[in-house]
Amino acid sequence: MSKLPGWLGQLGAELTKMGERLEELRVEADDEDDRAVHEGAPVTADAVPGAGSAKGAAADHVPPPPAYAPSVAARPDPVAAIPWGMRVAAEAGWRLLVLAGTLWVLMRVISAVQLVVLAFVAALFVTAMLQPTVARLKGYGLPRGLATAVTAVLGFVIMGLVGWFVVWQVMDNIDTLSDKVRTGIDDLKNWLLDSPLHVTDQQINDVAKNLSDTVGTNTEAITSAGLQGVTVMVELLTGMLLAMFSTLFLLYDGKRIWHWVLKLVPAQARPGVAGAGPRAWRTLTAYVRGTVIVAMIDAIFIGLGIYFLNVPMAVPLAVFIFLFAFIPLVGAVVSGALAVVVALVTEGVFTALMVLVVVLAVQQIEGHVLQPFILGRAVRVHPLAVVLSVAAGGMIAGIGGAVVAVPLVAVTNTVVGYLRSYGQEESRRHSPPPHGSTALDTAPTPAPGSPPEDIDDGSDDEPVDHAPKKI
Repeated sequence: MSKLPGWLGQLGAELTKMGERLEELRVEADDEDDRAVHEGAPVTADAVPGAGSAKGAAADHVPPPPAYAPSVAARPDPVAAIPWGMRVAAEAGWRLLVLAGTLWVLMRVISAVQLVVLAFVAALFVTAMLQPTVARLKGYGLPRGLATAVTAVLGFVIMGLVGWFVVWQVMDNIDTLSDKVRTGIDDLKNWLLDSPLHVTDQQINDVAKNLSDTVGTNTEAITSAGLQGVTVMVELLTGMLLAMFSTLFLLYDGKRIWHWVLKLVPAQARPGVAGAGPRAWRTLTAYVRGTVIVAMIDAIFIGLGIYFLNVPMAVPLAVFIFLFAFIPLVGAVVSGALAVVVALVTEGVFTALMVLVVVLAVQQIEGHVLQPFILGRAVRVHPLAVVLSVAAGGMIAGIGGAVVAVPLVAVTNTVVGYLRSYGQEESRRHSPPPHGSTALDTAPTPAPGSPPEDIDDGSDDEPVDHAPKKI
């Protein structure tokens, strides 16, 4: 029994050492868990004894998939999945839709105020024709207001006298024309009866009766057309008054009106628009003056040919030729055909053929000599563009649209060309100066056979300017 206390004492000492050892192991395991959490390594409960307390800290880290798991390809970006050509087409498509919608709205607005627009455009044409006279009178010492008043009054009086003269000539020759038309119809009837076409008198009478019945049946439509003609005359007078007032203000205060328009343009685009405006005005002025000169030459020479061929109403026909000359291509054909028809009905086939020869000769000289010499390259438009623009203008706004179409295309061509050149010059001006090999590529190359002293190698004492020269 004396050995029992000693054995118990040794057992207690061994248990104490074991507890201390377990405590040391638990502390070491906690230290390893803390170090693993800070380093980002995953911690498992089987790593060390007593590591169960690290499960909460390791729960935030997703373990990697096992090696035997199948690989799943990542889905590409939807933008990258669309082909490049389709993306470009879509980008261009919605921009074209926006532009088409804007043009549609603009055309609807112009159609709603068509009378005002055409009156203002006519005022621009008249101003372009009369402005040199105002400048010349101001050069003679007249004040701007007096020079504008004198020019406008003289211009409107001359146009009014021409209109009165045309009406007077038509009214004075209407009886003679009616008699000659009846005589021409009888001659045409006799020619048809004696021609190889074997037309009988009964067939001609049937055609005349059908025409008479058509007129009697459509009396109401003809009456409404006459009332519509009265409405057109009222609108024409209103447009003339608007054009007269607009011309007065444009002649007197055109520069300040242009400066006010520039204030409506964004500041970044204002310099380009300010440079394109005068060039567009010069193009319009050159077009109006050249067209007036060409139209006067056509009217004078064709009118003289009609007069010497004894065709009635030579002066009114010459005035119609002058007015229709403002409609390119189409106007010359219509006015020439009108002169030929009048000659055919009044004087017969031979006179009509002679009038046709005169019209074709004058128009050929106009197209190949007068227009290139008088109008010049500033307002030269391709014939296809002329035909398409005249057709589009006629469909949109009738005769007024056909008159405005070609100068609008010429002015647009001038403005677009200037803005393109201006944009290239601005990009070149704000681009960084060339350096290194780029500077060597842009350096001027001496002409073959130039003396060596003309070549600047930078070895002299004067500083060499390597900045790019402005073009």
